[in-house]
Amino acid sequence: MKQFEVTFIVDPVLSGDELKSTVDTYTNMLKNEGCKIVAIDEIGLKQLAYDINKRSSGIYYTIEFQSESGEIIAKMELALRRDERIMRFLTVRLDKFGVKYNEDKRAGKIAKVKEKVKAETPKAEQPAPKPSYKKEEKPVEPVAAVEPEEPVNSVETTEGE
Repeated sequence: MKQFEVTFIVDPVLSGDELKSTVDTYTNMLKNEGCKIVAIDEIGLKQLAYDINKRSSGIYYTIEFQSESGEIIAKMELALRRDERIMRFLTVRLDKFGVKYNEDKRAGKIAKVKEKVKAETPKAEQPAPKPSYKKEEKPVEPVAAVEPEEPVNSVETTEGE
């Protein structure tokens, strides 16, 4: 059996019941065509990289399923295009590495590996301060306030010299 994954973004304005009915519509379509649903994953509300239909966020869902042939893909993509609740979608055929990765992710092995790596790596020690090569400056003493001198009222000039 071939394994596929369809990820779609649903309009965030919809209520919880409408979101559930949207996902149920596509899972029922797949089941009616003889596909085996492997996993349904609600990724949740995410910020979009750019606005789609004047929306800056969307609710992401992923349905992973198995099918004997890829004939259902064309029907499903047509339904996704026509559905106004769906902002974007992407259907991918998984190879053996993608299937293994998704199985490990669902089993929790992927997250555990990341936690082990964090636990095994010791915290970086603070490096010793580098010696400074700057000249030591002597502290500057404050200058006493200078009193203004008396203003000069006249200026003498010599003429004709």
